[in-house]
Amino acid sequence: MKSFRLLLLSLFILAGSVGAFSQDIHFSQFYLSPLNLNPAMTGVMNCNNRLIANYRNQWASVLKSYAYSTYSVSYDQRIAVGRYDYFGVGGTFWGDKAGEAEFKTLTGKISASYAKKMGGSRKEAHYLVVGAEGGVAQRSIDFMKARWPNQHDGNGGFDGSLSSGEETALLNDNFLFADMAAGVLWFSVFDENNSLYFGGAFHHLNRANQSFYDDGVDDLYSRYTFHAGGDFMAGARFGLIPGVIAMWQGPSFQVNTGTSLKFLLSGNRKTYAAFQIGTWARIANKIDSGVLLDALILSTRFDYESFSLGFSYDVNVSDLVPASNNNGAFEFALIYKICGPERRGVYCPRF
Repeated sequence: MKSFRLLLLSLFILAGSVGAFSQDIHFSQFYLSPLNLNPAMTGVMNCNNRLIANYRNQWASVLKSYAYSTYSVSYDQRIAVGRYDYFGVGGTFWGDKAGEAEFKTLTGKISASYAKKMGGSRKEAHYLVVGAEGGVAQRSIDFMKARWPNQHDGNGGFDGSLSSGEETALLNDNFLFADMAAGVLWFSVFDENNSLYFGGAFHHLNRANQSFYDDGVDDLYSRYTFHAGGDFMAGARFGLIPGVIAMWQGPSFQVNTGTSLKFLLSGNRKTYAAFQIGTWARIANKIDSGVLLDALILSTRFDYESFSLGFSYDVNVSDLVPASNNNGAFEFALIYKICGPERRGVYCPRF
């Protein structure tokens, strides 16, 4: 039964990943990975410097040591321009490894943004931000560990000694490519605890070739992202934090939406401490037609002054349930902000 579940999950993943080499990473806690979400979010923070680390592990309940894993680290800072405006500069490095054949992606990028104040006052402000990023990525795979359709006997068995039927001599197991993106963001801060934002990004502007064949052509699909959210206090110590992200990439699309409940833990305005708990849903399109509810996401977050710690778990509710037993992915996120001597009040949402 275990072997059957492993094969079933592998077949589902392979069937859903015909264009997987052209698909991007994603984090359920997209709001805790701002530079991966939109280059216009570079430098958009309440302090001067920000360090972020993210980690995601998926399908470990079935694939064990071959589980899909993704990690990301980023740094960004804001630089004052005049009295109200800011430049943002930053860099991101992330890696992703998927499956037994170790399909890997390593990416390093630098990003920049410009935030222009469009109205408001010191505590209430409306900003328009534009941003761009560029970098280099490497993709690789171990074809010797790959399992090909010709090596399965049709009864759940696998014989690696059988010919794959593929011309592996024509395959290149790794390659480098350039990658570029641009984005825009609007946010409004009404006071220290109430804000609203929405933005969009256009990733893979140059549509780099992703083919592992020496003479093949498989251009990377561009990805279009829309995201929005807010932070709204419903009482002195209680608030709502709704959010949504929608992504389109080639024939695939995905929507994450939900709300977190925020509880302020400190009555001292000089010390910010808050706890969040939320429920989210991930919706995606099927391979042939229609849409499906892929996962329910349970999330928590703790904020204390310059530190933010987030954790989430994806409960799989798609057709993969017979193999996954509802186990999906877990994520961990850590943010540390350095405010320094210059802190011009609140000018952006608490990302």
